Amino acid sequence: MPRTSAIARAERHYDDGAFLTDLDRRIAFRTESQEPSSRPHLAAYLTEEIGPTLARLGYSWEVFENPVAGGGPLLVAQRLEDPKLPTVLTYGHGDVVRGLDSQWKPGLSPWRIERRGDMLYGRGIADNKGQHSINIAALACVLDERGSLGFNSKLLIETSEEIGSPGLRIFCETHRDRLAADLLIASDGPRLMPDRPTIFMGSRGVMNFDLVVDLREGGHHSGNWGGLLANPGIILAHAIATIASPRGRVLVRELVPHAIPNSVRAAVAGLAVEGGEDAPAIDPDWGEPGLTPAEKVFAWNTFEVLAFKTGNPENPVNAIPPRATATCQIRYTVDTDPATFIPALRRHLDQAGFSMVEVKPWARGFMQATRLDPEHPWVIWAIDSITRTTGAPPAVLPNLGGSLPNDCFAEVLGLPTIWVPHSYAGCSQHAPNEHALSPILRDGLRIMTGLFWDLGESPVK
Repeated sequence: MPRTSAIARAERHYDDGAFLTDLDRRIAFRTESQEPSSRPHLAAYLTEEIGPTLARLGYSWEVFENPVAGGGPLLVAQRLEDPKLPTVLTYGHGDVVRGLDSQWKPGLSPWRIERRGDMLYGRGIADNKGQHSINIAALACVLDERGSLGFNSKLLIETSEEIGSPGLRIFCETHRDRLAADLLIASDGPRLMPDRPTIFMGSRGVMNFDLVVDLREGGHHSGNWGGLLANPGIILAHAIATIASPRGRVLVRELVPHAIPNSVRAAVAGLAVEGGEDAPAIDPDWGEPGLTPAEKVFAWNTFEVLAFKTGNPENPVNAIPPRATATCQIRYTVDTDPATFIPALRRHLDQAGFSMVEVKPWARGFMQATRLDPEHPWVIWAIDSITRTTGAPPAVLPNLGGSLPNDCFAEVLGLPTIWVPHSYAGCSQHAPNEHALSPILRDGLRIMTGLFWDLGESPVK
């Protein structure tokens, strides 16, 4: 059967080393978007690697400057076979976080693939070069087997995701016609469990902000002034304690949903949250009481303290510090309005007697929440395709627990969005020793080849 043959072709492409050869070449590009000196590498990744690869598959492509200062370039490619056929947009990002070269295990480098058992190490192998490389290779497998895709294909590869995707939304608004499609199929993030294929249809949003208590200029000797001067660290700690309970329950109820939609609750029912052997153990009594672990991370909002600083932690002195700052974060679902969060916190702190605590939202620490209904026809189609390929249904998440710029596709372009991740939670993404699991990469190549084959054979009408 041609579908079976296409998937077998994908397996051979992985097993004979050709896929990892391509990926190793891409890993070598030092596309650290957080480093201004890396901008030439961002452009080279698109113009020297991705563009020519897609040209060999019959795509036309063009690289665009980012509409926002400081953002990296973007590539748009397309292969249009017939205007009557459905069009799928595929997204990925070629930038990575800092390599942190000196912090990797002995013998490892962020800029080449090193295999140790089933673990394949390299910066970007999980986030996101490995993932979009799988999708490009799967498109090639379908082309080689069928001679055509059977649908129209567009790709958007950006190089600024790791700094918050500046300019992506504006780019999508400006180039709405160029990016017009019927569906987004993309890959990022982790599977629910390493051995279970997963799909998700959106992501939780994220809002970062600082809580600041700034009382005076300079520190003052704690022997002479202790007990006389208010301590900003103590004040801020108590202020935070009014926002979240000792076990992490959000006490400011305007920051959480009123309820979990029935379709979302049904979709996550029975799902286990497991990150693999290197993942931390879940604290069962942490967070919102009465929710399952899956509901807590995929269907609820959380308040987190990411950093807390007062005085000089690296070199403490006997002085009452003048200032304390906590960097905080709210992860939220589409069931809440992020525009209400800062005003709600301001009202709460004032009512609790903490008017001296400032709430300062970050200029770029924000992403919108999105979610496609788990009962949408394209979701049912994707579940059926993956089940045909693997022999078992995938885990279905209404949205990822983390955040992605999915609003650019779901809201600006108005697309149903299907994400099929090819990583796992224990991959050390953003940390030293980032790695992917070989079985997941191989399985991902099979799954995506099956999806793209089915898109050309039996799409949703």
